[in-house]
Amino acid sequence: MLFMKNRRVLILLGLMLSLATYSCSAQEAEFEKQNLGLVSSELIEIGFPKPIGYVNDFENILTPEQEKKLTKLITLYQQKTTNEIVVVTISSTEPYSDFDQYAVEMSNEWGVGKKEKNNGLTIVLSKTLKNVRISTGIGTKKALPDEVCKSIIDRFMVPKFKEGQYYEGISQGLDELIKHWR
Repeated sequence: MLFMKNRRVLILLGLMLSLATYSCSAQEAEFEKQNLGLVSSELIEIGFPKPIGYVNDFENILTPEQEKKLTKLITLYQQKTTNEIVVVTISSTEPYSDFDQYAVEMSNEWGVGKKEKNNGLTIVLSKTLKNVRISTGIGTKKALPDEVCKSIIDRFMVPKFKEGQYYEGISQGLDELIKHWR
């Protein structure tokens, strides 16, 4: 009889211990879930500046007149085709370490292009980091595959950037992208 009583106590203690462990694990999991949500939303806020138009010169490498000319070119093209182009200059990709990933995720976060057509294109340029990326939506990739974008960067944009002519490099790059994307 004493054995049965001790057995019940041991089973009861085991159940209580399991329940207490499960409860703590559930609370820790919920705490981690809430913290991960906060961290990821903070990263997005920290990682991407807010868009201000078709031309977003956060690195201040363009004159106001140059920004107006690029905006006019992009606006006219967008009105004719509904394709959307955004130009962004940045000095840092923090908290991201990969420039290309930053460009792609910023394009997605900003929602460049019509959602139903997926027809967006973003040129992300950094004078400070000496890097440029053309990020395209799925619908855009058909007309402008990565090879074409890379060729435009290498042949028309980078040579001008090396001469310090950032407006000219962006403008020539846009002209070539528009020729290929009709």
